[in-house]
Amino acid sequence: MGENRYLTFALTKGRLAKQTLALLERVGITCEEINDPDTRRLIFVNEELKLRFFLAKGPDVPTYVEYGAADIGIVGKDTILEEHRKIYEVLDLGFGRCRMCVCGPQAAEDYLKSQERIRVATKYPNIAKDYFYNQRNQTVEIIKLNGSIELAPIVGLSEVIVDIVETGSTLRENGLVVLEEICPLSARVTVNPVSMRMENERITRILQLMSGAIDGSV
Repeated sequence: MGENRYLTFALTKGRLAKQTLALLERVGITCEEINDPDTRRLIFVNEELKLRFFLAKGPDVPTYVEYGAADIGIVGKDTILEEHRKIYEVLDLGFGRCRMCVCGPQAAEDYLKSQERIRVATKYPNIAKDYFYNQRNQTVEIIKLNGSIELAPIVGLSEVIVDIVETGSTLRENGLVVLEEICPLSARVTVNPVSMRMENERITRILQLMSGAIDGSV
């Protein structure tokens, strides 16, 4: 793999992609096409730097990276934990900060204290399973949902939920509270293990530039 090979970035669509591109621009890595709101292209290229970029849904980014379709992926820590892919997590970008939490009505705290068998609704069954079974040693029934998770305890589908909490305003509006914090979350840089070995110099340089932009030394 020589200098003629393109390094490929998979970016999580939406706010994470915008924030990542802004960070890359600060260190001289640009891609004008990707900022065109009317474009129908799927892959964007910086010929000068031999870099390619594409946008993907968050849960797909670790898959692209694991299989080598992308050398580098930018994705939330929640997705990394949920997807369990064979990838390297190499840098915390510090934006997209939020928390993975167990939430529910205040009364549900008693179920957690008494280790009762309860139902847990979530978009993140693997994270929920790991937390309740391996950290709390509590047997629960996990219900996978895709939409508004806050609805589950309100309509009696579950006692608690496991979900991302940013400001907590949606919880408060629906009479729910954070009962326990599972872990802090933010955007991370992931790398394919083979790419890290074969393109170590180029990838390391990009990571150094990104790290410098985060701490203000670049």
